[in-house]
Amino acid sequence: MRPILLMMISLNAALYAGIGYLTFLGIFAPIMGVVRFWGIAVVIPAIFAALFGPLVGGLGAAIGIFISDMIIHGNALLSITVGVPANFVMFYLIGWIIKNPKKDIFLKITAILGSIIIGVIFLIGWIIGSDQSLTMAIIFLSFGILCIVSLSLFEKYWTKWKIFALASIIGNGIGSAIVGLGVWGFSQFFILPATLGHNLPFITSIIWFTWTFSNQMPFLLLLCPPILKICYKIFPEIITQHFSQNR
Repeated sequence: MRPILLMMISLNAALYAGIGYLTFLGIFAPIMGVVRFWGIAVVIPAIFAALFGPLVGGLGAAIGIFISDMIIHGNALLSITVGVPANFVMFYLIGWIIKNPKKDIFLKITAILGSIIIGVIFLIGWIIGSDQSLTMAIIFLSFGILCIVSLSLFEKYWTKWKIFALASIIGNGIGSAIVGLGVWGFSQFFILPATLGHNLPFITSIIWFTWTFSNQMPFLLLLCPPILKICYKIFPEIITQHFSQNR
């Protein structure tokens, strides 16, 4: 790996950990259990992923979240099994999708139909008598509708950034799912920090998924495009290289 990429990974991790720690102090927003409001913080690795590629975005975020977790709750096992993989996958996907825009049709189908199909499955489960399936159905169907609306808006008004919007939706969706399922799964075997106990019901995974996805998505879509636009103006060679790779 080139030295410049190692430097960017380190800078990404440091900024992500530092600003992420400020969220723990309640500067940006409250905390939902052991899942913090990353909001503004997630913009950092998303920018690095878009500018320097998936490994810079993914590794920087994974290292950054681990450092932040060690400062805040100190549970290395929880961080390594949930926070680290969730962040790596989320920002690696954002960087990878941006660098591979020709696959956008397939990815749109994955993002939209995937969530809708899951929602329909839960809805059918509710119809035949499951207590929790209606809530899950509404969440996943809402996620599918949000994907359609967001992509439609970017397709119409911000065409230049539609790939970034698609990458953010898919990366954030999968990363948030890893967080939700991971924290719930961890609770089945270990005691969670912050006196949250253990063996929590499965519905908590849906709550954490929704909380994580919803508090991160607006910042990704609203802040990243203008910041990237400024970066491309200051360093035009970055955008030249970016578009030449995407042809």
